[in-house]
Amino acid sequence: MISDPPTDVALVLGAAVWSGGRASPTLARRALKGADLVLSGKANAIVACGGLGRHGPSEAQVIKDICIAAGVPAACIHLEDRSTTTAENIRFALPILTALGSRRVLVVTDRYHSLRAILIARRFGLNAVAQSTTLEGSTPRRIAYAYLREAFALAKFFVTGLFNR
Repeated sequence: MISDPPTDVALVLGAAVWSGGRASPTLARRALKGADLVLSGKANAIVACGGLGRHGPSEAQVIKDICIAAGVPAACIHLEDRSTTTAENIRFALPILTALGSRRVLVVTDRYHSLRAILIARRFGLNAVAQSTTLEGSTPRRIAYAYLREAFALAKFFVTGLFNR
């Protein structure tokens, strides 16, 4: 029996671009995880998310560049390059996901961020599952800060119901 190709789409959430257009370690990890999902056949496309932050180019463009360098065909990568928050990443990606006919969205982000990202995706009606990156290259201090920051963002999400960050 021939199985249908996957209709899962890797939704790679944005993170900082550093000066000179360099990917932050967080952005690089997420992009490489998205590339791995396509190259291993677990997803058939990538939606790269993230607008222009302090430094250009957009987060989405940097994700695309990393994925192409990893061997993902450019035609498999779609850019959502306007967002500046997690909720915007997901909301602005909705038309792209619909056009791709995705049945399930593999939300690519860091483990500390995945719970809130999945909750937001599901609030937008997506069949979403987390695909967490490793935290390789992060210092214990940065990891602790990330979890603490996310705890406050998650608490705010539950208290206010706002889709921010």
